[in-house]
Amino acid sequence: MDIELELERYLDEQGRLKKWPSRRNRGRFQQLALEYLATKFEPGVLYTEREVNALLNQHHTFGDPALLRRELFERGLVDRVPNGSAYWLRE
Repeated sequence: MDIELELERYLDEQGRLKKWPSRRNRGRFQQLALEYLATKFEPGVLYTEREVNALLNQHHTFGDPALLRRELFERGLVDRVPNGSAYWLRE
């Protein structure tokens, strides 16, 4: 099934994540939301923390890029250097 279709109730008309899904269903919708956001990163590109925040802010409306950045890292969708100064999409 198409990820955007599954996330329909969490996306606004521009395809931006409008709320962070609850943990119900063992966090399934959180994982889908993170996988959706991960598709917005370009493979092979290094991003600064500021660039990651800007990218995430383009694709969500609830104003918490730090939560999304942390979750993307903790769930293994993006990687970063230990001090957080550079991020990249995991392949």
